[in-house]
Amino acid sequence: MDQPVVDNADKSRFEIREDGELAGFAEYHRSGEEIAFIHTEIDPKFEGRGLAGKLARAALDTAREQGLAVLPYCPFVRGWIGKHPEYVELVPASHRAKFGLAAE
Repeated sequence: MDQPVVDNADKSRFEIREDGELAGFAEYHRSGEEIAFIHTEIDPKFEGRGLAGKLARAALDTAREQGLAVLPYCPFVRGWIGKHPEYVELVPASHRAKFGLAAE
């Protein structure tokens, strides 16, 4: 199945599609060199397929490529980072405790 993730900057969200149909998105607010993830949502008919994790990984990889500091206000993105410690470094050290993330 084709599941591309794209940054829809006009809507301030990363979107994941399955076979061309919008399956979910991760909303963000970008300010300067920071990107704050606000909300992640997967359409119920696409749940249970790992799409939210794929979406989070792609969004965070894009933030890393662009040199952005990540502020994970979205509970899903915050939890995903917590389970994937290689992404904790994207959250500024001064903000990690606020988000309940262990310092590296």
